[in-house]
Amino acid sequence: MSTSKFRMPFGAECQADGSVRFCLWAPAADQVVLRLFDGDEEQDLRMDTAGDGWLELRTDQARPGMRYAFRIAGERVDGQKTVPDPASRFQPSGVHGPSEIIEPNTFRWPDGEPWRGRPWEEAVCYELHIGTFSAEGTFAGAIKRLDQLAELGVTALELMPLAAFPGQRNWGYDGVLPFAPDASYGRPEDLKALVQAAHDRGLMILLDVVYNHFGPEGNYLHLFAPQFFNQRHQTPWGAAINFDGPDSRSVRDFFIQNALYWLEEFRFDGLRLDAVHAIADDSEPDILTELAGAVQERPGRRRQVHLVLENERNGSRYLARRPSGMPYWYQAQWNDDFHHAAHVLMTGEQDGYYSDYSSEPARLLARCLAEGFAYQGEPSRFHDGARRGEPSAGLPPGAFINLLQNHDQIGNRAFGERIASLAFPEALRALSAVMLLAPSPPLLFMGQEYMTETPFLFFCDFGDDLADAVTEGRRREFQRFERFADPQARESIPDPNDPVTFERCRLLWEALERDARHREWRHFHQELLRLRHREILPRLAGIEPGQSRFETFATSAIQVQWRLGDGAVLTLTANLSDTERRCEALALPLPDEALYLEPTGLAEALAERRLPPWAVAWHLDRADQSQPQTRHQAEPAETTHPASEASER
Repeated sequence: MSTSKFRMPFGAECQADGSVRFCLWAPAADQVVLRLFDGDEEQDLRMDTAGDGWLELRTDQARPGMRYAFRIAGERVDGQKTVPDPASRFQPSGVHGPSEIIEPNTFRWPDGEPWRGRPWEEAVCYELHIGTFSAEGTFAGAIKRLDQLAELGVTALELMPLAAFPGQRNWGYDGVLPFAPDASYGRPEDLKALVQAAHDRGLMILLDVVYNHFGPEGNYLHLFAPQFFNQRHQTPWGAAINFDGPDSRSVRDFFIQNALYWLEEFRFDGLRLDAVHAIADDSEPDILTELAGAVQERPGRRRQVHLVLENERNGSRYLARRPSGMPYWYQAQWNDDFHHAAHVLMTGEQDGYYSDYSSEPARLLARCLAEGFAYQGEPSRFHDGARRGEPSAGLPPGAFINLLQNHDQIGNRAFGERIASLAFPEALRALSAVMLLAPSPPLLFMGQEYMTETPFLFFCDFGDDLADAVTEGRRREFQRFERFADPQARESIPDPNDPVTFERCRLLWEALERDARHREWRHFHQELLRLRHREILPRLAGIEPGQSRFETFATSAIQVQWRLGDGAVLTLTANLSDTERRCEALALPLPDEALYLEPTGLAEALAERRLPPWAVAWHLDRADQSQPQTRHQAEPAETTHPASEASER
């Protein structure tokens, strides 16, 4: 059995001689004392200064399993304050309690051929929240469902953030101790067991991390390290994390080490960086570039590691490819444009940011499929005419993760409705078939495969004062909507702090056994993913960017073509409306090239140049190629081709 320990330059590190080294950056503290808890006994040990705001102590009085905290004295503290380690590996009593000394090598990874990961072209992503994914709401509970996901055709799990947060319930984006997996889900070794169980089934596993802010409760950094924040930059959560001001080197190292920690000590296959548009950094290189470089130099040299972004600004620069086709920095980005255009097509909703997609949703969706972003520098109505996005047509399809729903798009609705309760089944089947067979990696949100009726509401568990403010703030967010203009109507919005709100979000897996409709939806997704794995996925390696094109006709009908890595041509022809469309001028693929046709009778309709409502036709022209590749290469063939112009009519 092997071990995996990431040696951090701070926090509590168990040494080879049995001692423990404690290291804390506290430039605003006058004095720091280490407090050790050994059962009912407590011991205080004064820490020594090590220069530049660092304090250090190495002692044989500490051992794994003991708890510890730092007692801070300074002008920013009223007397003294005992706080947890900001680099704590585990918080058994929550974010306000002491930290636990963890010896990572107590978890033994299996011997044998080490897991090297999977190529990104094989990614079929599945986002899940540990607390609501299973009846247990734990890492161990998630393991019990992995076989079902592998059988479905999923290849990459994506866990919502795990960093320790206040209370027992949270989405994870209010984490305050980014190195400590939250104790409500289990211990660190339980998380490692989940990672290993995923790898045993051939599944990649990625972690969502938050580097743009700390949560509003349990963050004590301002007491002893206010240099963590830069008042020059303001964000929706207050002063930005200090990535570019005085003393920012230690702050940058803190987050870079965090990324390496999850990838090396827990062996995650990648990270998804939350809302990087909210990271303020004017330095060169910026933190996103430096972090990606560190990942490539460390775990990325030994195995396949994938970094993914959420970036509302559609910044394609971070997705740039090398001549070999491999990314300079980030593998892919969640494609909100695809979601928004698809949502408008399926539901007709045009409020808020959907207004940018209301006039030509089919064309914008087709542009997403062919070129990545729908907005590549065009003015945005929602952003008061400001230009949004950067050119993306020169990037490969693998740089964009397409989705019909995720935690945000469900949970940011007042009642957490899933897309299945908002769209007609025919529309949902059509857009699902588009997403699951397109060359870009698809993403499913937990339960989507069987169209669960379980909502995903916003939930949290803050202390009393903050809890009331969050509840009122949540309801106030929706007062601009006509249906919530009345205060009584807003009172019907579920209270995020009520435990019942959280319980309502727990997936009901038993619905698959008792409801044939749910089983039919799961079978639908499984069959499409089998087709993807058999015919699409083996042809994605080495795909040349800029070789796709799209057309729109009759308002809601589209045709998109991609030249795949083996030279085959994949064609999508679809009518994304409830009205039949004629397509006399459209060049249609040959019938014997059909991969997928829906609804029944579509082949005959195409022969008559008709596209019935919500029709989706996938064709594959293998171009006399021999059998498709059965194994992907980590480095695609070197290609440097300019993006082609998409044609429209």
